[in-house]
Amino acid sequence: MTTNSTGGAALPRIAITMGDPAGVGPEIAVKALAHDEVLQLCDPLVVGDLAVLRRAAEAMGREFGPSLERRVLDVGAMAIADHAWGSATAAGGRAAATYVERSVELALAGEVAAIVTGPINKDAIHQAQVPFPGHTEMLASLTGTEDYAMMLVGPDLHVAHVSTHVSLRDAIDRVKRRRIETVIALTDEALKREGIAAPRIAVAGLNPHAGEGGMFGSEEIDEIEPAVRGAAQRGIEVSGPHPPDTVFLFAARGRYDAVIAMYHDQGHIPAKLAGFDTSVNVTIGLPIVRSSVDHGTAYDIAGTGSASESSLVEAIRYAARAAHARAEAP
Repeated sequence: MTTNSTGGAALPRIAITMGDPAGVGPEIAVKALAHDEVLQLCDPLVVGDLAVLRRAAEAMGREFGPSLERRVLDVGAMAIADHAWGSATAAGGRAAATYVERSVELALAGEVAAIVTGPINKDAIHQAQVPFPGHTEMLASLTGTEDYAMMLVGPDLHVAHVSTHVSLRDAIDRVKRRRIETVIALTDEALKREGIAAPRIAVAGLNPHAGEGGMFGSEEIDEIEPAVRGAAQRGIEVSGPHPPDTVFLFAARGRYDAVIAMYHDQGHIPAKLAGFDTSVNVTIGLPIVRSSVDHGTAYDIAGTGSASESSLVEAIRYAARAAHARAEAP
């Protein structure tokens, strides 16, 4: 924690990873540092490569002077001679992973109160032979976390996922009672940390119409319903399985505080439709606070200065709130 510029209440130091150097991550990091609100919420530390950040600033016609340079932890993972905008490379993938690794080290050592991650590219990560399909799995491994989940947080919708970066065929096989109960419990805990005293959680079905009593599949009867009953017996206010084609609408209208989605696209499509520029990706179950932008590297506009920093600013807002909540927790 650090004090603010007026000597007032302590601000949480938050590590912001630069993301893939070839994508929009450097640009939105530079833009976020220019927000007065960000500097009022936290003491931001961009973990990345200073030379790439300078290049991003130049592309926008901005200066990246000493006041901004002091907010950068220059990792030196990306040689500027190897840097180019707009394509997935092994060098970029390795650099992006290095920023995450360094940030986790800082968080576990208590040197930062939270991590906000910039966008990475799965092809680049794969080229670099980083053995994870995305941030969520990487962070779980780096922190030694067994039970975790991805949750998308927007102004009107919270969506946690039973599975994420697997094929749809594999996702169906992962609809199991223990995993669903775990995600329900993690979601309940996360919402309480956000200040929701008695979260109302809805669980989506896997099949059309939540299986229609077994007519369209047995997963609801065999796995999802027992998981909901088990979580309810533990004192969680949870219901379902609900038809997936309506439960997200009801949640967005305020009937529920969160929805448990059975697989990646079932949850991501409504969450991004409801708030593409304002939703935040959060990993629940970790021993550290982590939030992220809810968009990709956008190689097609990297280096043009046209990327929006809205999602990154939202992720910083969330991380600051969560860091304060953890600091104040008994």
